[in-house]
Amino acid sequence: MGNGTQLGRVRGLGAGGGAVVHHWWLQRVTAVASLFLVLWFVVSLARLPSLDYASMVMWMRQPLVAVPLCLLVVATFWHFRLGVQVMLEDYLHGSKRVIALLALNFYTFALAALALFSVLKVALSAG
Repeated sequence: MGNGTQLGRVRGLGAGGGAVVHHWWLQRVTAVASLFLVLWFVVSLARLPSLDYASMVMWMRQPLVAVPLCLLVVATFWHFRLGVQVMLEDYLHGSKRVIALLALNFYTFALAALALFSVLKVALSAG
């Protein structure tokens, strides 16, 4: 197949070895998941009698609410990370890219962990 030739790259998966296609699919999957979860979130909030603190806490304590909320957090932050990663890889080069990607990973995982912790704290708190 000619591993180092242009023809070999065209016949195979290209220079990225399939990573680009995988990344592209992950972006689409997380976008669709986020779309459905955000729609669920908006409809669920619209169906609540009021949006005061006590109602929200009681709503979030339900397992059928806490699990989709956690999934929404994961899907949204994962999609965010994938999109910003593409932008950073396109426009930054050298050590700036590495530092920016490390900062992106730290920022994304820290905020996702904080959001998940917040949802779980409310969902698992004693009534």
